[in-house]
Amino acid sequence: MLLCLADMPYGYYQFVRFIALIGFAVLAYFAHEQGKKTEIVVFITLAVLFQPLFKIALGRTLWNIVDVIVAVGLIVSLFIKTKRDE
Repeated sequence: MLLCLADMPYGYYQFVRFIALIGFAVLAYFAHEQGKKTEIVVFITLAVLFQPLFKIALGRTLWNIVDVIVAVGLIVSLFIKTKRDE
């Protein structure tokens, strides 16, 4: 997601949207398996936001902000989950 801040070809952004859709859908499924309702809503919302079929036009600047927030949130959640599992 952080590579989306660079000036990449349009196909790259489409690829990121497709991978994000799949990734967030899988994360929503795992959250559902664990009964974490808040995470389910967050991941489904992100899957809808990033899905490549019906594009949500936010403009380059706003998309950059969203990409950074989502990337930081995913990194932080990775460390939080790791500490909970220890």
